[in-house]
Amino acid sequence: MDPKVSVVREGNIYTVTLCNPTKRNALSLDVLRELTAAFEEISATDALGVVLAAEGPVFSAGHNFGEMAGATREAAFELFTVCSNMMQLMHRMPQVIIARVHALATAAGCQLVATCDLAVAAESAGFAIPGGKGGLFCHTPLVAVARNLTPKRALEMAITGDAISADTALQWGLINSVVADKDLDTEVSELMARATRGSRESKSLGKRAFYQQIALPEEEAYAFASAVMADAVVSDVAQEGIRAFLEKRHPEFGGR
Repeated sequence: MDPKVSVVREGNIYTVTLCNPTKRNALSLDVLRELTAAFEEISATDALGVVLAAEGPVFSAGHNFGEMAGATREAAFELFTVCSNMMQLMHRMPQVIIARVHALATAAGCQLVATCDLAVAAESAGFAIPGGKGGLFCHTPLVAVARNLTPKRALEMAITGDAISADTALQWGLINSVVADKDLDTEVSELMARATRGSRESKSLGKRAFYQQIALPEEEAYAFASAVMADAVVSDVAQEGIRAFLEKRHPEFGGR
């Protein structure tokens, strides 16, 4: 069976590509497991970043309805659990993950984009969580989307099911930038270069702490972040950064 996910490393950056365009890059159970395996493998490497891309006319159509038709409750729960675990793995990974969105991302495909740390979209891209127009509300995709948008905008997407343009997604906070289709790769590369400069160790700690603290009430978030930052201050990486700032020189982090 041909893989539906390709993984390529160039220098310090991996590109993970959904490559099943005939199925609109649907996030079927086997694809989710391939993605999970890829992210687990990458997470254990010294790579700095991951670009999440796709082939074909659709970025991802989300879960495969053909797989869910006639499914038992146990099978459905397994599907959504595997998907949810993979999304959480993406937040635990030390690498920065940037979505390269060239076309329509719907339902769990939109969830996948929302889960990435950063996202760049081509002008031709679109985003939707369309379950509100049918009989299966997008409960799990809304978990990720609602953590990117205001409640009213997230519910507008979920309840109406209407697709939004890349420009609207930018205005609402779902993505970081919109560029002409021909400039998509350049913009992703430039953003990745900016996102991966500095200390890898410090950035990976910051990413994990961010996703932990945003789910906490303010008082608990400050207590948690204060403890993390106090530990970070006394690390070799932070002390090198502080010395470099005071001495007006570039820090030397080595491979950290």
